[in-house]
This record gives sequence, structure tokens and C-alpha cells, in this order.
Amino acid sequence: MVTRCVKRQAMSTSTIWRRLRKCCTELAKTRPEFVGTTFPARDLRRIFATDLVNSGLPIHIGSALLGHPNIQTTRGYVAVFDDDILRHYQQFLDQRRQLRPEEEYRDPTSAEWSGFQEHFDKRKVELGSCGRTYGTPCAHEHACIRCPMLSVNPTMLPRLDELEDDLVARRQHAITQGWKGEVEGIELTLTFLLSKRAQVHRSQQLPPVNLGIPSVPHGRLTPE
Repeated sequence: MVTRCVKRQAMSTSTIWRRLRKCCTELAKTRPEFVGTTFPARDLRRIFATDLVNSGLPIHIGSALLGHPNIQTTRGYVAVFDDDILRHYQQFLDQRRQLRPEEEYRDPTSAEWSGFQEHFDKRKVELGSCGRTYGTPCAHEHACIRCPMLSVNPTMLPRLDELEDDLVARRQHAITQGWKGEVEGIELTLTFLLSKRAQVHRSQQLPPVNLGIPSVPHGRLTPE
């Protein structure tokens, strides 16, 4: 009896690209329109993201799997129409509701509905809105620029410019005074500020998605 030892190991990136190029070359022999075709890493991420969403996975979960800080970035990867995104997301919600006890979907009381609305009012901040989970307080002591939950309103870009000018001036003063710890903290804040500005610019390049506003017909929360 011959025993074979199977060794598991990860393929290097060069091996993956070499095999992809070989597949493209073989394909081009019978399909001339594919001559010169290549598959950059970004294309493979797009294929992965599109397959996830088309298979029914909510786009916000796909966004987390891809490591995107903003769901709008994921939308740029997904080759589907907005209606398809909303339909898949609604199907996911319907499936989840079928698995949960019916009593969990009782009519909300007036106090619960008021608390629900109040939560979203508290998420409104100077620069935009906070994306923290419903019913949770601010976990970052209102240091909004550094907080990953902050979604900056595009109309507040001039305010970001003002904050940047102030931080640069404070950094220079801290350098003059020799406050190295202060300099380090200001530079970290500047890094987050630049990241927030870049997120706004990326979001402005993508069309908005209207998810509707929740209403309470007959006490049941549904999208309008």
C-alpha cells in the first residue's frame, strides 16, 4: 500500500498571477477578443464583492469582509443596480425575521418609539452624523474627528479646512514649546482629519442610495 502525504500550504502571489496569465493565454487561443486580457487584484475583489451581494449577502456585511470603512466604497466594487442591492438586503431581513419569535415583533410603545427617534437625534453632530449602534452612548468621548463612526456631511468640508488650519497652528506652537506628546496627538488627529476628507470626496463620486424613512403603520416598523 502506498501512502501519500498531502502538504497544505499557501500559494505565493507570483504563483497566482502566473496561473492567471496562463489561463488568459489559453483562453485567447480560441477567443481572440481576450488577447492581452489581464486580471488585476482590484478586478478579483470586484468579482468577489459582486458574487457576495448577488448571492444574497447584505452589502454592509460584504463591506466589512472587504475591509472598507465606508459602504459607498463597496458599492463601487459591486456590479449591480441599486434596486438589486435593496432587494437583496430586504430578502436578508425577511429571512432573519422568519427565524425569530413572533413576539419580538410586537407593537412598540410610545416611550420606545420616542426613545428610538431620540437616539438618532443624538447622533447628529457638528460635522455630520454618528453611526454608533442604536441604544449605545458615545464610546470615544465625543472625539469625533478620530472616531470611525463619524460620517462627515459634504457641506462641512470648509469646517474641516478650518480645523486643519487650527491643528497646524497648534502643532507649530507645540513644536516651539517642545511639547512632544502634544505634537504626537495633534499629528494623529490630522491623520484622521485627512482620512475623513478623503472619504467625503470618494462618496461624492458615487450616486446616493435612498433606503427610505422608517414609519409605524399599525405599530410595525417598515420602510416607506
